[in-house]
Amino acid sequence: MSSAEERFKRISNTLAHEHEQVSQGKMMSSDGIRYRDKFFAFFYQDEMVFKLGRETEPSEIGVKEYSLLSPFKTRPPMKDWFQIPYSEADHWDALARHALQRMKSQVDG
Repeated sequence: MSSAEERFKRISNTLAHEHEQVSQGKMMSSDGIRYRDKFFAFFYQDEMVFKLGRETEPSEIGVKEYSLLSPFKTRPPMKDWFQIPYSEADHWDALARHALQRMKSQVDG
């Protein structure tokens, strides 16, 4: 298991332990984290991917390297999902918590 995957697992386990409605599952064949069956983060190509929303600008929260998730060759990038490399792993926990809070507000109203 890579260092990136270990960090993802640690974040995933912590959030699942802290929040009753958070669980782990598969998103696009990758390990993911969900709130009430709605995914807000997952591990993809040794990076973490977060559903932060179109209005989010990761650079405003200190993230220097990121890209929009673009898993399909014939479709445009997914504008709500940000792919954050391991070089920015110090931000992963905060981003996961931000994505969780965003998902909670969407699901719970």
